[in-house]
Amino acid sequence: MIGEDCCEWVGVFCNNFTGHVNELHLGLSSPYEGVSVAEWDAYLRSKLGGQINPSLMEMKHLSFLDFSNNDFSGLAIPEFIGSMKSLLYLNLSFSNFSRAIPHNLGNLSKLHYLDLGYNSFFEDTTLQWVSGLSSLLYLDLSYTNLTKATDWLQATNKLPSLVELHLSGCSLNNDPSPISVNYTSLTVLDLSRNTLSSVPTWIFSLRSLVSIDLNSIGVEGVIPDGFQNMSSLKFLDLSWNSFSSSSTLSWLSNLNQLQFLGLVNVGLKGNFPSAIGNLSSLTHLDVSYNQLEIIEPKWLENLCNLREMDLSQNGIDHKVSEIIESLSRCSLDRLESLNIAFNKLSGHLPDQLGQFKNLAYLSLSGNSISGHIPISIGKLLSLKVLDVSHNRLNATLPQSLGQLGNLKHLDVSNNMLEGNISEMYWRLGPQFPQWLQFQRNMSRLDISHTGISGVIPTWFWNLSTSFEYLNLSHNQLVGEISYLSMSLCVDLSYNLFTGPLPRPISNLKFLFLSQNLFSGSLSNILCNSSTKLETLTILDIESNLLSGEIPDCWENQQMLEVLNLGNNSLTGKIPRSLGSVGGIESLNLRNNNLFGEVPSILQHLANLFILDLSENQLTGSIPAWIGDKLLSLVVLNLRSNKFQAYIPDQICALNSLQFLDLGYNNISGAIPKCFSNLSAMATKPINGILYGLGLEFDPNNWFYLGALLVIRGREDEYSTTLGLVTGIDLSVNSLTGEIPKELGNLTELRSLNLSGNLLTGQIPENIGNLEVLESLDLSMNRLHGEIPSSFSNLNFLNHFNVSYNNLAGKIPSGTQLQSFDKFSYIGNHLCGPPITKNCSRNGETPDVINGGSSEGRHRTEVNWLYVSIVVGFVMGFWGVVAPLFFIRSWRFAYYKKLEHIGDKLYVFWATIGM
Repeated sequence: MIGEDCCEWVGVFCNNFTGHVNELHLGLSSPYEGVSVAEWDAYLRSKLGGQINPSLMEMKHLSFLDFSNNDFSGLAIPEFIGSMKSLLYLNLSFSNFSRAIPHNLGNLSKLHYLDLGYNSFFEDTTLQWVSGLSSLLYLDLSYTNLTKATDWLQATNKLPSLVELHLSGCSLNNDPSPISVNYTSLTVLDLSRNTLSSVPTWIFSLRSLVSIDLNSIGVEGVIPDGFQNMSSLKFLDLSWNSFSSSSTLSWLSNLNQLQFLGLVNVGLKGNFPSAIGNLSSLTHLDVSYNQLEIIEPKWLENLCNLREMDLSQNGIDHKVSEIIESLSRCSLDRLESLNIAFNKLSGHLPDQLGQFKNLAYLSLSGNSISGHIPISIGKLLSLKVLDVSHNRLNATLPQSLGQLGNLKHLDVSNNMLEGNISEMYWRLGPQFPQWLQFQRNMSRLDISHTGISGVIPTWFWNLSTSFEYLNLSHNQLVGEISYLSMSLCVDLSYNLFTGPLPRPISNLKFLFLSQNLFSGSLSNILCNSSTKLETLTILDIESNLLSGEIPDCWENQQMLEVLNLGNNSLTGKIPRSLGSVGGIESLNLRNNNLFGEVPSILQHLANLFILDLSENQLTGSIPAWIGDKLLSLVVLNLRSNKFQAYIPDQICALNSLQFLDLGYNNISGAIPKCFSNLSAMATKPINGILYGLGLEFDPNNWFYLGALLVIRGREDEYSTTLGLVTGIDLSVNSLTGEIPKELGNLTELRSLNLSGNLLTGQIPENIGNLEVLESLDLSMNRLHGEIPSSFSNLNFLNHFNVSYNNLAGKIPSGTQLQSFDKFSYIGNHLCGPPITKNCSRNGETPDVINGGSSEGRHRTEVNWLYVSIVVGFVMGFWGVVAPLFFIRSWRFAYYKKLEHIGDKLYVFWATIGM
């Protein structure tokens, strides 16, 4: 605000004759999609906040007040605004107001426009105050909680001049009372994102409606045909409901003025609705996320006014050329956005593609399109977004792409060569694409998986200063990188880059450098005073050649949510400052040379989903505070360290824990019986819970919180399926006592490994309750008794091992147990298939019946020759076996070697017998 005359201030409008302030335009324009990070930051800094001064009441002639898109930090709307009787326009939307809506706003009888939408108001019990706004033309209360305001329909129905009513996301219920609806002037109705459960029938009596939005209202069943009489409709959105597949859309033919039609995820199947082809006025069509398979390109020829069309996420099996050629016959000059991604489209792209001169957005990803991109694409001078990723394109990009001066987002990744298995991905290279140097406006580039090799040219780094998102991953790029100028996301993973880590600019959010040859210290990018990386959200530098200690300067990374430093050569202790990063969700320090105890300050990381400290040299006991404080843990992996003592009972409090790996440590004591409290291992997952972070640069991309887990003796990475994985691994420790029968309560457990311990007693019968168990390893313990008959319930087992115990008796028959080779049972006294030893009639092993044969029991004469042989044998035997008995590591290595030799011999014999 500069100068003494407030009428000259930005946003202040005065009467030219009287000098009175008439209007305050203090709202902000919400940034458009795709805005740069710098512009977004500038928008956030310009927001108004704090208390609204009551001196506003002195402006007696104020008719227009706009505070929209500001941030008032949850304060209440000032009561005095309800006394400003001259107001005609009041907009307080998107401004982070909270508490209760002051009902004295109903005193503003002159008000024409009221927008309080998208704030955080407390639940309102009535809307009767609205009925006093007798002059109101526009009302928006979107995302106000009106669950208990059952009078919403009666109150808004009393507004005789109302033209637009927006009640999106208000938790409304359908038809709160049977009243006669008489919205005589209403043309726009938005009831989206409520729980109406059916389309309100009173809507069909409002013949003057031009726009109806019923997106996400929980409708199930047949789409009502009452819409057919609403011939004035120009906008209709029924998306994200669950309509019956028997619904007919023939009534659409009557809506000849319709311009916008939204049918996203409504259960459409089979043939594309032919009635849509009659909507010649249609400008926007979205039928994505359905199960449409067959489309007649001919109906596209009638849509001459089409500007945006989205057919993505269906199962359309058709030639892409026919669809594009049909569109070119009519909507050639108007089409601005075409999305037919993730279908089953095949064939080649036609030359007609270059004739859509206004096309700004084109997504063809996730299909089976082959051939090459036509040279004519260089004529699409309005194109800003081009995504042809995940197809079967098999030629280099045309140089004509260099003519697309407006191109901002290019994704050509993951294209597979047809008929050439040796080269899995589309090769842009081996040379770095030279035409990129002409792209001065590009902000997002993805040329991952494209076979580019060599050193990145210098001109590219000069060009990249305008980039927000860059993905060069999964190529063979080499050389050193000194500086990264991208402002949002950089993915250079799976290349051959060398030298020290590159230094990024301070506002970078996502940095992926894994699977390279970067070396040196982390301090250069984390502790550099000129690079404070305060916005960093994901840092992934796994599988490089980093060395030295992890720097102790994490206080500035308060935005960090994922940290992956696994599989390097880092040493020293875990730095205490990591405990200050309270928002971190995944911490991976696996396979380094870290030593010392786990610092107790990590207990402040209450948001952790994944904690992986495996394959280090960490000592001490397993911290009890993990169970007390880290209650969100899904994966806890402390495998292959030097932890001692016992498993603390506090671990049993981790109700979200799905995978626990404490294998290959020096842990002693008993397995806690309270493991039965690990409820996430006993509860069926709902559609497979996915844990992830939405990346701002593309809402369709997710970085999943992945974890490297050992299951069935094999190490695999789980990311999108992590929510389906459950397991406990306590192998190769010094655990004693019996296997708790309480483990049988973990009915969703898929992997259980207790091998290489000192467990005694019998195998609990109720382990057979774990019916989804896929891997069970109880080998190398001191278990005795029989294999429980309940194991016949384990129908999903694909890995099973009880070798080297003292088990006896018959292997339960008619189950999965006969499908495993005999080495799963070696070192016991078992009988029956799959091993060759037969059982006696009563099912016992012959050589262990009553301690031996009847002949041996009645032999009384002593044969001293035999005695001397036995004594010599015992002395020689124990000379070799005693170290194996008393030295646990020798014993485990010996059995592993023996099992390996046995496997080799078995394969040899099996091969000879073939």
